[in-house]
Amino acid sequence: MRSDSRSAQVQALVAAQAARRGARVGVVDVCTAAVAALPVGGAGLSAMSRTTASHPLCSTDDVSEQLEELQLTLGEGPCVDAFTHGSAVLTPDLLTGALQDRWVVFADAALEAGARAVFALPLQMGAISPGVLDLYADVPTVLDAEELADALAFADLATLLLLDARIDETGGPAGGPSPDRGFEDLGAYRAEIDQATGMLTVQLGVGIDEAFVRLRAYAFIQGHRLADVAADVVARRLRFSPDTEPGRTDEET
Repeated sequence: MRSDSRSAQVQALVAAQAARRGARVGVVDVCTAAVAALPVGGAGLSAMSRTTASHPLCSTDDVSEQLEELQLTLGEGPCVDAFTHGSAVLTPDLLTGALQDRWVVFADAALEAGARAVFALPLQMGAISPGVLDLYADVPTVLDAEELADALAFADLATLLLLDARIDETGGPAGGPSPDRGFEDLGAYRAEIDQATGMLTVQLGVGIDEAFVRLRAYAFIQGHRLADVAADVVARRLRFSPDTEPGRTDEET
């Protein structure tokens, strides 16, 4: 988790952007606020998975939309590498020879689309990675330490929003955190979902990825927010079993 002060600043920027839209906070607000705060021309975010089809969720302009589609279609680029390796991929200049060799098709296609620099930041919470936030600039660009820290804070917030969003039938985010939650305690929120996922690995005898899938599937089927289901698991009000449907219990901590 980033520093509290930096996270608070990013949360305020994103909340202000959502207020301008007159809507609940969503990942589109993260992308838009990141473009306003950083020396980049656009941003895009894709939901990614090792087991199901990945797809773009939002983009701020035509160039970022093309970049998301290109990478997911070609299976190469900074976004794909960031997701695969679980670390940020910072590309200050796509004309660098080594990058031309690394992304044989994507590099030229991205340049033609209007991008010169691309920064891909994986969305991560523990071992869970639901997607990647991409930022681009139309000129060679280097993010300094402060700017990179801000970019990572935007990625942190996007992670929480994406994990907590119910996905509608079109695959787009149906909403973000409810208005009464706010973003005053993202660290505790992140920790609770992570803790609940860890508890399910024991209850179900599965790995952490499968445990998270089960947690989120239950939240979706029941029409509950992921954070609320996680809280019930941590408080032992809800227990999962490998042989039966999840059941409520009277046990409290």
